[in-house]
Amino acid sequence: MSTEKPKVAFYWCASCGGCEEAVIDLAEDILKVTAAVDIVFWPVAMDFKKTDVEAMEDGSIAVSFINGAVRNSEQEEMVNLLRRKSGLVVAFGSCSHLGGIPGLANFWNRKTIFNSSYHTSPSTDNPEGTIPQEKHIMEDGKELTLPRFYDTVYTLDQVIDVDYYLPGCAPPKHLIMTAITAILEGKLPSKGAVLSPNKSLCDDCGRNDSKPEKLAIKAVKRPWEVEMDNEKCFLAQGIICMGPATRSGCEERCILGNMPCRGCFGPTDQVYDQGAKFLGAFASLLDSDDEEEIEKIVNTIVDPAGTFYRFSLPSSILRRKRMETVK
Repeated sequence: MSTEKPKVAFYWCASCGGCEEAVIDLAEDILKVTAAVDIVFWPVAMDFKKTDVEAMEDGSIAVSFINGAVRNSEQEEMVNLLRRKSGLVVAFGSCSHLGGIPGLANFWNRKTIFNSSYHTSPSTDNPEGTIPQEKHIMEDGKELTLPRFYDTVYTLDQVIDVDYYLPGCAPPKHLIMTAITAILEGKLPSKGAVLSPNKSLCDDCGRNDSKPEKLAIKAVKRPWEVEMDNEKCFLAQGIICMGPATRSGCEERCILGNMPCRGCFGPTDQVYDQGAKFLGAFASLLDSDDEEEIEKIVNTIVDPAGTFYRFSLPSSILRRKRMETVK
């Protein structure tokens, strides 16, 4: 009987780094993880190289936890490599699961993003109009390359086959440990499952009892515009809360901090498009039959697309704003 520990890999694509912090935030529990597995690739924390992974046998990594959306050619190459070398791949966190905050770039494309970043932003000092080049030949003849920046941000499962999804921005400690334990014990659900309760956040919310029998919204307020009641339903206060369209399992971290749900856990299995689900629910709460008044209420929502699809644009029906041809 082999005593070799299962091999585990972690990789970071287009994300903020919060998912890496979530692993560190396991605190003393990370000792349980390192005692049970052999971490063979985690470039943000340990000195591993791409060649180390290439030298491994296909399928030899028990599970790879990949966080972040796929934004450029290097990330696409690495996730394909890890897919080939891994028995299981887990989309770790909102960005790999849904596209996340980086996915909001799908309202633009490479050309418009580069124009803003390198030409028109107020802080730009670039009189020669230089932009990053994918290739550059040095004086000694050596070629330097950069990854190709794609027009479109992709979820992990739009690039490679994904076995499981661990939601959240970032995934909470209890879900991470539950997932790792299930993997080690071979007690995982069927392939494709989101490793979090399949019910809406509203079902678990401690503010449910404060919700009136019929919610009616006359105006939309942003959290900084009002003194929020820390016991009352956010929607009843006219504050957008994505709870009705968002999966539970986060332990109400934002709610307990007196901030409305932003939707980072994505939808339940019964919902295909999180933004459309919330938009339908929200429309039913508008307390008016007058077309002009309804328009006035809706116009108080700052950036509705970025609010309703804050974490889920690449995984939605929309996927991106249609512009010129994209990859």
